Amino acid sequence: MPGESALPPTDARRSDAGARGEQLTLEGLPTVRRRRRTRAEGVVLATELPVARVCIDLPPPHLDHPFEYAVPAALADQALPGVRVKVRFGRQDVDAYVLERVTEAEHDGELVPLRRVVDGLPVVTPQVARLARATADRWAGTLADVLRLAVPPRHARVEGEVPSSDERAPEPVPAPAASAWADHRGGPAFLTHVTAGGAPRAVWTALPGEPGRGWPDAIAQAVVAARLGARGALVVLPDARDVDRVLAALAAAGVPRWTPGTSGGAVRLTADEGPAARYRAFLAALRGHASVVVGTRASAFAPVADLGLVVCWDDGDPLHAEPRAPYPHTREVLALRSELERCAFLVGGFARTVEAQALVEHGWAHEVAADRRQVRARTARVRALTTTELAREGPAAAARLPTPAWRAIRERLADGPVLVQVPRAGYVPAVACGRCRAAARCGTCHGPLGLAKADGTPTCGWCGRLAADWRCTECGGATLRSVRIGSQRTAEELGRAFPGITVRVSGRATGGVLAEVPDRPAVVVATVGAEPVTPAGYAAAVLLDAAVATAGSSLGVLPDALRRWLGAAALVRPASDGGVVLLVGDAEERATQALVRWDPVGLASRELAERGTLGLPPAVRLAAVQGSREAVLAVVERVTVPDLEVLGPVPVPGTGDLTPDVRTVLRVPRAGGTVLARALAASLAVRSARREGGTLTVQLDPQDLR
Repeated sequence: MPGESALPPTDARRSDAGARGEQLTLEGLPTVRRRRRTRAEGVVLATELPVARVCIDLPPPHLDHPFEYAVPAALADQALPGVRVKVRFGRQDVDAYVLERVTEAEHDGELVPLRRVVDGLPVVTPQVARLARATADRWAGTLADVLRLAVPPRHARVEGEVPSSDERAPEPVPAPAASAWADHRGGPAFLTHVTAGGAPRAVWTALPGEPGRGWPDAIAQAVVAARLGARGALVVLPDARDVDRVLAALAAAGVPRWTPGTSGGAVRLTADEGPAARYRAFLAALRGHASVVVGTRASAFAPVADLGLVVCWDDGDPLHAEPRAPYPHTREVLALRSELERCAFLVGGFARTVEAQALVEHGWAHEVAADRRQVRARTARVRALTTTELAREGPAAAARLPTPAWRAIRERLADGPVLVQVPRAGYVPAVACGRCRAAARCGTCHGPLGLAKADGTPTCGWCGRLAADWRCTECGGATLRSVRIGSQRTAEELGRAFPGITVRVSGRATGGVLAEVPDRPAVVVATVGAEPVTPAGYAAAVLLDAAVATAGSSLGVLPDALRRWLGAAALVRPASDGGVVLLVGDAEERATQALVRWDPVGLASRELAERGTLGLPPAVRLAAVQGSREAVLAVVERVTVPDLEVLGPVPVPGTGDLTPDVRTVLRVPRAGGTVLARALAASLAVRSARREGGTLTVQLDPQDLR
């Protein structure tokens, strides 16, 4: 008020502070942060580290941050970092993981206490927690989504079967071996570095080899190198058949399967074994009983103690791409883990993916490959039967199984089994009008019609309805002709062509995948990825419908086609033993020549150079935002990062006739990928908090972008 005397602001603060007996402060200096008290009404709290920061197991992106809860004294010894707990969130009890315990809270108000500890077992180790956070950040996901992939569901009965720290048998020490790596430049040096405790990174182009020199043996010997250095190893493979082959090679190399009461063995961590077996293997690794984990995609997060080596085999296989949010890829997860835990990294296959080639050309990893002399000595002779090659055959050149292929099968059957690879399963998966050749479509949903057997009724591949009275909408014709021929029809035709010869069919949709066939004359018809092995190798292989493999429009169609062909060709005996591979059809020339020369590195290098020129991954980072138009536009509008290109939105075919989904592609330079992921995560958090409508999926680095 006018006429009143007043102290200057600084003096006023001093006077007030002195009255309360607090530390005086000087104007212009930051004030000392007062220590907050952790309170929870009616609950006695832990005397040490009374605040738990937890990850709530709920999917909304705006909840992707730690929440603070008070730790009751009764739970102080159990609510340790990494354990599962139950917490009150809103009006419900939800699952959560304790991330850390701290002395004081960031929250100013009263904290809610933890409800209970689920099992007291720290299932999320600090290393896995860091990896899960890095994975979520790289793919614009949430920590809860990644932990759902990393930690298998609890199986209470199994927890009592795996001892926590009981006395165990002494760990066996495997003998060093490097015979499978001797023909690869840089292979023995890689093993030496791993044994010495180093963290080398290698991209490995494998060669076919007899038992003892094949790719499972090479992986087993790399694991032995890590074990000789007193470190653990993690091997991630596409499917269960590959897992079994590597486990057999490990047993032969001196790393047996882990059993309760032993130490240092290898465990099989796959989902197909069931919840109990999977959780048992997870606990064995978590508690340090098993030093080696061999598994499929989700095992990339396995809690291996003292991790010294991570291996990804056949990284181009689509099974390595996680189909659930945030859609991480095994190769990239293991690369992150290699950096975070400073362990060796090995990615390999018969083919070379463009992404793996980028690791080499950017200097992040070194190449391990054989020279041309070794490639020629250990691979089969490859011949491409194109229309140009078959021109002298006349009309027979148009046959699905031309005369040279038929002749090769007949001649090589005397020496052992012959593999026939087909790109499709079923009998006749697609038919067309016999008069005008228009594709036969279902009258209800417009899906493609196919035949399950020779005298069967056309069936829709989408809705499953029978089309007994089908007529062509173009010309009115009622006859059908085959457009695509599957493995069952191929086996039927080969059985008629080679009477008295056993014909076996291998495929997920045709009675099951065969793991192995004997070394006896037989024709083995297999779909891509379902080729069984044979101990001495196939006498020959015929790769049918080559044009189909390279006819797609996806980004990696050529490297993927070559990977499929090489996977089959690697099962054939070397040319010195009469092994021959025939590629039938007019496939894309670059992929065909890469197979004939057995040069996957050359194709991958050219593809990488072209993608760099065109601004395609992995030279850039892409994000595909797909869903209803309003949702896509709202999310994309909030993403503002440097050098951002917005492509779209464009309608997505097959997502609705009246209001189809749209897709927008966001593109930034490679160096801006982290910023793009962070901006997308923030936009998704806003969408979640505002409860914006519509459907939406966001995928960074999509594998099947078309």
